Amino acid sequence: MILEGRVWIFGDNIDTDAIIAARYLSTVVPEELAAHLMEDIKPDFPGLVKPGDIIVAGNNFGCGSSREHAPLAIKGAGVSCVVARSFARIFYRNAINIGLPILECSDDLTMLRPGEDHLKVDLDLGQITHIENGNQYSAEQFPPFMQELISCGGLIDYVKARLDQ
Repeated sequence: MILEGRVWIFGDNIDTDAIIAARYLSTVVPEELAAHLMEDIKPDFPGLVKPGDIIVAGNNFGCGSSREHAPLAIKGAGVSCVVARSFARIFYRNAINIGLPILECSDDLTMLRPGEDHLKVDLDLGQITHIENGNQYSAEQFPPFMQELISCGGLIDYVKARLDQ
């Protein structure tokens, strides 16, 4: 699966409260959550992010609580994937469970220009290309099972597809 999109940059230790504030947890509707995505860090972000965009972050993205609302808000905004140096384990698992592609890349991509630079991400190969200058970066590949889970749209859709066989 190949994804292309504009990048939005966030730093280290972005916790789930920063991704979606607790005051919005009365819903689990992804599109409603998306209207408040990252607004406590970057108030204009919900109006800037477009379907297909890519979030790039530093270390420990998604730390904090175990709420599923955080990856749901990201997916609801149409963000195609999140690339970070590392993820909090519970966020990592929640993202996979809902079919939000996430990639761990040890290279520092936070030097990209937010809202201007574009990435091409090959999820199957774990290859990331900076479209503007052609630089390539490697990310940790998912095993085939997890690639299938993501391509199905998450754990629930994966199980439904398996039961329908």
